[in-house]
This record gives sequence, structure tokens and C-alpha cells, in this order.
Amino acid sequence: MAAANAITPRQLTRLIGTPTAPVLVDIRTDADFDDDPRLIPGSFRLPFDDLDGIRQRIGDQPCVIICQRGKKLSQGAVSWLRGQGHQAEYLEGGQYAWRDLPDAPMVPFAALPAPAQGSTLWVTRHRPKIDRIACPWLIRRFVDPQARFLFVAPAEVQGVADHFNATPFDVENTFWSHRGDACTFDTMLDEFSLHIPALDRLAQIIRAADTNRHDLAPEAAGLLALSVGLSRQYRDDHAQLEAGMHLYDALYRWARDGFDETHDWPAGHGA
Repeated sequence: MAAANAITPRQLTRLIGTPTAPVLVDIRTDADFDDDPRLIPGSFRLPFDDLDGIRQRIGDQPCVIICQRGKKLSQGAVSWLRGQGHQAEYLEGGQYAWRDLPDAPMVPFAALPAPAQGSTLWVTRHRPKIDRIACPWLIRRFVDPQARFLFVAPAEVQGVADHFNATPFDVENTFWSHRGDACTFDTMLDEFSLHIPALDRLAQIIRAADTNRHDLAPEAAGLLALSVGLSRQYRDDHAQLEAGMHLYDALYRWARDGFDETHDWPAGHGA
């Protein structure tokens, strides 16, 4: 059992990827980070002694502080934050304990685009359907919770990327795009090292729906229908993205916990 102001790595795995995940702050020293330049999904780095910066970044949200071993740096920072009224916990065992879990992913820091004004900024074609909603969901839930997204006319994507220091995605002839038979969501799982069973299961459905290969997953037709319906319901792409976040939150929980559940009528008839 974790200490009163601690959370275990296994407990944290159940929160990451969900809309109720805490803010994750990596306060490892530069030397410790250089030893393993990877991040727990959704976390960001700040110096351990920048306590005011940590307070500003977490606001009034619950947070988990991460150091290398879950000892002096994270426990000291958590005690200071709790003394200021924040809901802070430290990761028991630190990053070492996290990476010892057999199924816990870690995001290579080098894979993250350079931030623009404090968070990553991405740009893609307007009127999103499947990949262009699924990818922002993945980024916000597993890479950068504060990521921002721009939706513009296809011919303007590269110009907007150049002028606003944004990273283009799901556009032909760019790094973050389709590769062979895989879609952009697959590319992001590869580059961010996020291949866990739930996301792989979700990726197959997204790939099937996005590339019109419904034979790959029976759920693809449903995802296509919902995605087209959302695009018809919302004229504003940002409003559609916010609605789509709820859709993919539900799909992720299905892929993680409920993919083998069935339903029939009358109840229990198939048992």
C-alpha cells in the first residue's frame, strides 16, 4: 500500500489516458534525466526547485510529482505543495519503479516537437473526421495534455506550420502522417513508443475506419458513422474536437476494460 501522500505506479497506470488523470510533473535532475531521457506519458519537466513554477503549472488540479526513485526530491516537493493547499502525491519508487512495470510505456523526449509558448502546437487540414480527431486525443491524453491544434485549409497547412512554428500532421509528405497501410495514429504510437494493448486495439479500429478497410475490425463501421455524424453536427472544428475527445475517451475505456463484454436481450439470454 502506498503512503498517504504517494501513488503506486500500478495505480497511476489506471489514470493515465483518462480525462481525470492528474498533472504529472517530472522533477528529475538533469543528470538523472540524461541517464534515461524518457517521460511517463503525459508528464512534463520542471526543475525540482522551481516550486512556484510547479504551482502555476498545476493550478488547482491534482498532481503527481516524479523523481528518479521517489525519495528526497519528490517527497520534499510534495510536502511543500501540500502545505500550500495543493492535492499533490509523489510516485512511489519514482521513474525506476514505473519503468520496471512490464506494460508501462515511456515516451522518448526526443520524439516530442519543440513547444511553442509552453505547449506543443499542431496543425492539420480542416473538417476532421477520424485520424484528425484520434491523433489530438492521443496527444492530449498520453503526450502533452496542454497541446493545441489548428485546423486550416489543406493548401495552407505548411504555411501555417512555418509561420506559427506548428507541427503538421495527417498531411501528405510530412513526418507525422500515413506510412504504407498504417494511418497517422499508428505513426504516433510508433514514434511515441505507446504500444500498449488498449491503444493497439484502438489503433486497429481507427486504421480500419480511416482507410476504408472495415474487414480489419467490425467496430470500424460504427466509428466511421459516429465520426461523420460529429462532422455534420459541428461547423466549428474546435467544438468538434472537444466532442470527439469524449468519444475517444469512451473507446479507450472499451479497449482497455470492456472489449470482451457482450450484450443481449433478454438479459443473460446468451449465458
